[in-house]
Amino acid sequence: MIIALASFNASAQTDTTKPPDWGWKHGAVTGLNISQIAFTDWTAGGDNALAWVLGLDGKSVNDQEATNWANSYKFAFGQARISDAGLRKTDDKIDLESVLTYKISEYINPYAAVTFKSQFAPGYKYKAGPAGSDKKVSQFFDPAYITQSVGAGWWVNKEVKTRLGFGLRETISDKYGFANDPKTAGYESSKVEGGLEWVTDVDWKLAENILFTSKLETFAPFKTIDRVDVRNENKLVMQVNKYITTTLALQLLNIAPFARTQIKEGLALGFVYNVF
Repeated sequence: MIIALASFNASAQTDTTKPPDWGWKHGAVTGLNISQIAFTDWTAGGDNALAWVLGLDGKSVNDQEATNWANSYKFAFGQARISDAGLRKTDDKIDLESVLTYKISEYINPYAAVTFKSQFAPGYKYKAGPAGSDKKVSQFFDPAYITQSVGAGWWVNKEVKTRLGFGLRETISDKYGFANDPKTAGYESSKVEGGLEWVTDVDWKLAENILFTSKLETFAPFKTIDRVDVRNENKLVMQVNKYITTTLALQLLNIAPFARTQIKEGLALGFVYNVF
C-alpha cells in the first residue's frame, strides 16, 4: 500500500509569496494483496495455497499558523490457506496515532501525543496435527497498548521527523500474559509504566514511483531503563501503474515480556485505490 500526502512543515514561518494553506487535509489509500498457486497431477509435489491481505492507511492533518494536529490510522488484516490446513492469520493491525504540535520555532517544537495499538482477531500458535490443536495466544484488545507522551519534536527535513519525550504506557491483556509480571504472586491483566519515548518517521520518495517509509518507536520504562522496547516497520513501495504496486515490507519487534527479536518480512504484488 502507498499513501502520498503533502508534507506539513511544523514551522512558524510562512511563504509570503502566496496565502498560507491552513486547515484540514485528508488522504487515505486502501490496498489488496493476493497470491495464489494451485497444482493438478504435479509429480514434483506441492501444496495449493491462497493468501490475501487487505489494508487501509490514512492521515488527517489540521495545519494552522500556531499548531499542527496530525492524525494517522493504519488497519490491516490477512489470511492464508495452505492445502487442507484451513485459514490462518498472516496479518492483523490496528494502529492509531494523534500528535499535536505547538509551533514556536522552525524545526524544534513541543508536542503531545497519544497512540493505540491492538488487533482485530484471535491469534494462534499453529501446530501440526488435527484441527483444534492450535494454541490461542492473543485476541481482540488482548494485547492492547495505549501510550500518552509529551516532549519536543524535531523536523530534520521534509523526509524525516523525530520526537523525544516522557511517556505513560498502559498494557492491557486479560488472558494471555502480555501485562503480567511473572515475579509477582498474582496475575496482572494490566500495567502502567512511565518512561522515555523516542519515535522517528521517515517518508522518502526515492523516485517518482518509489516510496520508502519507516517508523521506529522505542520506549524505555523508568523501572527497567536498560530494557528498551523497540518497534520498527519499514516499507518499500514501487508503483507499477495507477492501481498496481509491489511492496516489500520488513517489521522488527523486541518488546517485553519476550526476550527475542521478532521479524516479519513480506513481498507482495497488489492493487491500491485512493479513497480520497
